[in-house]
Amino acid sequence: MKARKDRQTPAFATMLSANDFASASWELMIRVDHPDQADQKDVTLTVSGDLHVGGVMLKLVEKIKIAQDWSDFALWWEQKRCWLLKTHWTLDKCGVQADAKLVFTPQHKMLRLRLPNVKTVRLRVSFSAVVFRAVSDICKALNIRRPEELSLLKPSSDYFKKKKKKDKNNKEPLIEDILNLENSPTISGPPVSPGLYSKTMTPTYDPVNGTPVSATMTWFSDSPLTEQNCNILAFSQPPQSPEALADMYQSRSLVDKTKLNAGWLDSSRSLMEQGIQEDEQLLLRFKYYTFFDLNPKYDAVRINQLYEQARWAIVLEEIDCTEEEMLIFAALQYHISKLSSSAEIQDFTSESEVDEVEAALSNLEVTLEGGKADNTLEDITDIPKLADNLKLFRPKKLILKAFKQYWFVFKDTSITYFKNKELEEGEPVEKLNLRGCEVVPDVNVAGRKFGIKLLIPVADGMNEVYLRCDHENQYAQWMAACILASKGKTMADSSYQPEVLNILSFLRMKNRNSTSSVASGPENMDMNPECFVSPRCARKHKSKQLAARIMEAHQNVAQMSLVEAKLRFIQAWQSLPEFGLTYYLVRFKGSKKDDILGVSYNRLIRIDAATGVPITTWRFANMKQWNVNWEIRQVAIEFDQNVSIAFSCLSADCKVVHEYIGGYIFLSTRSKGQNETLDEDLFHKLTGGQE
Repeated sequence: MKARKDRQTPAFATMLSANDFASASWELMIRVDHPDQADQKDVTLTVSGDLHVGGVMLKLVEKIKIAQDWSDFALWWEQKRCWLLKTHWTLDKCGVQADAKLVFTPQHKMLRLRLPNVKTVRLRVSFSAVVFRAVSDICKALNIRRPEELSLLKPSSDYFKKKKKKDKNNKEPLIEDILNLENSPTISGPPVSPGLYSKTMTPTYDPVNGTPVSATMTWFSDSPLTEQNCNILAFSQPPQSPEALADMYQSRSLVDKTKLNAGWLDSSRSLMEQGIQEDEQLLLRFKYYTFFDLNPKYDAVRINQLYEQARWAIVLEEIDCTEEEMLIFAALQYHISKLSSSAEIQDFTSESEVDEVEAALSNLEVTLEGGKADNTLEDITDIPKLADNLKLFRPKKLILKAFKQYWFVFKDTSITYFKNKELEEGEPVEKLNLRGCEVVPDVNVAGRKFGIKLLIPVADGMNEVYLRCDHENQYAQWMAACILASKGKTMADSSYQPEVLNILSFLRMKNRNSTSSVASGPENMDMNPECFVSPRCARKHKSKQLAARIMEAHQNVAQMSLVEAKLRFIQAWQSLPEFGLTYYLVRFKGSKKDDILGVSYNRLIRIDAATGVPITTWRFANMKQWNVNWEIRQVAIEFDQNVSIAFSCLSADCKVVHEYIGGYIFLSTRSKGQNETLDEDLFHKLTGGQE
């Protein structure tokens, strides 16, 4: 015991008696990081271990003798990489001794953020607050609601190099793209400031074209987010040239996609603690794919940035889609680009016009939210059911894909099928429980193919079942029922009918009208079709042929307003099989090879790294607990029915994956009834781990 006490006692204290120890003093050198002076200077103070941090800063300011507001300054401990923000703690309690390297530096520093629309904003951000709170302040300054859905991503080292390469002949490649919000009052204000979202200061927008209404423009006049700046954030930018698209980073394989998600910052630590430097460039991105309470009246910036993130994911092939879907996305992009550059939409509209379009957009909001629907009481005495003839195929052996017709009944969250309708009251051929299954569309509208692929989890993997419908209406009803059942909901849920309508809407957008002639007017001739599709898709078609096909698809969306077209684009993005999946390369405990782990808003998927085929799905709803063994950096998860898994992360730190899982569970607790104040403690409890 005596040896342990000796180790903990500073060397200089051995020369002093116990009575003298409390009054002992020593020299502490602090570097002052003054932004207005070119050279940092070191200041030496005489302190004692019982002096609190606030007292140290007071003595320091008195010795500097510069009259200014020092309230934003704090002490940063370089060796320990931590802030000394608890000013009532003594130096002894903090563990600070004479060899500590402390820096007196501003807590708010400049940061450059590349937004989803590829514009860069430069603004003052807290380097001492945890990233979760810093992102919240950033979103307040940019007028983006629901900041919990976004985070900061530090891209790979070659990300910005590729962007600069294409600008090598440009004299000013970066300056013209930077939106400077250095004097934003929202960022420099205290964390408890209500910002843009107090009940009396919520900016509103025209839901037709996304422009701020007159009252909001009056508010913007006192903000760095002026009319021009607001348009930069809320309006789509002109499409990039085909050369610029080809020059941008493009992931090629599932393993490559795992590298895109390695750089998410830890939400429970500050920027400074994670080595982020002043004026460094980071990406601000939607991290969690649960877009709650999207409202065109308040979310023009949020909807536009979401659309831009979806657009880049499509054209850079970060998410897979069919050629037919690519043309629909291209037609919507062309339509949005045309409306965004049109002079008519720049006229600010009166607030009386706002309410007229909200009802027309309400159906879109249901599917775009991604969170919990309103708590509507289901009619438990009469849950709807579907019954019809469908075709089924179940791959078992090396045989040709032959579909066989059965009589299907869909009730609750299960499908039962019989040899024919007359046998419905008897024993079924099989009953399929769809709760927790994967539902994948298998559709080719031009080829009149309306299929549903079901991946149903079982003890040793996934059962694969294909259903084939006869026409659009039948497909929309059964597909919507399958999607809801996979989430544990029945057709009595209020979101069923909107889901059916949205599926039909998307099918009609895909429906090519081959009999109609596409006008070869000036707008068609001036279009550069390669700007709206992926480089790989552009190489497969001649330019005129591609333009004609895009204009053909455009006829189905030509009557949409600007905001509606963006919401339709987001909705179509959400309908893709890979939507919302974030990939990581992992090694499961007991396995001899690497696998891909897909993390979604409601499930984890184990995917074969070589083939891309899903092996097993685990739903968050069945999760009992999860934790991290920090010594071996391994994530362990327990599910119902004594199912447990463990894996180590190879493409990112295990904390990144752990935070993703906890973050999605945190977002699932949101409801429209609660206000927009987030339970930050709950977020950190679910995502922080016990490191």
